[in-house]
Amino acid sequence: MVQLHRVWKLGADIDTDILAPGAYMRFGVDKIAEHCLEGPYPGLAAQIKAGDVLVAGPNFGIGSSREQAVAVLTHLGVQAVIAPSFSGLYFRNAYTLGLLALECPEAERIPAGASIAIDLAQCQIVVFEDPEASQESFRVDFTPVPEFLLEMVRAGGLLKQLEQEYAASGNA
Repeated sequence: MVQLHRVWKLGADIDTDILAPGAYMRFGVDKIAEHCLEGPYPGLAAQIKAGDVLVAGPNFGIGSSREQAVAVLTHLGVQAVIAPSFSGLYFRNAYTLGLLALECPEAERIPAGASIAIDLAQCQIVVFEDPEASQESFRVDFTPVPEFLLEMVRAGGLLKQLEQEYAASGNA
């Protein structure tokens, strides 16, 4: 069975201070996550459920290199972020912390509230505009993700991947 993900739609230029507001950086990730996206999208963080997906415009994650801007999304249960482009630092941090970041030139075609399925093998996002319908509406392509990055996401991030490899080597 294909896993469907609910889409939350964001605009362009979502910076790290919107994702992890500086005023809350002295707290742990759980507290910072409560304030994630609250500037432009008040109350959104409380509505996000595990497995949901954020679809944004270009330049997602611009700004500082703070890891908390990724950590808050994984804490909220976000399955993936889909955007036409990412800040290089954000993109790297996403995979390091186990968040799937998909570069999709046509991300803005995906409507808010839609359900999607992510086909990693075909590098396609299957869009169901009516979440109650079982028939797909359309597909959009995303840039292929190297297998080593997908393995990092499956493991839950680089540290967890290294811990698993260490344990599997018999050194645990």
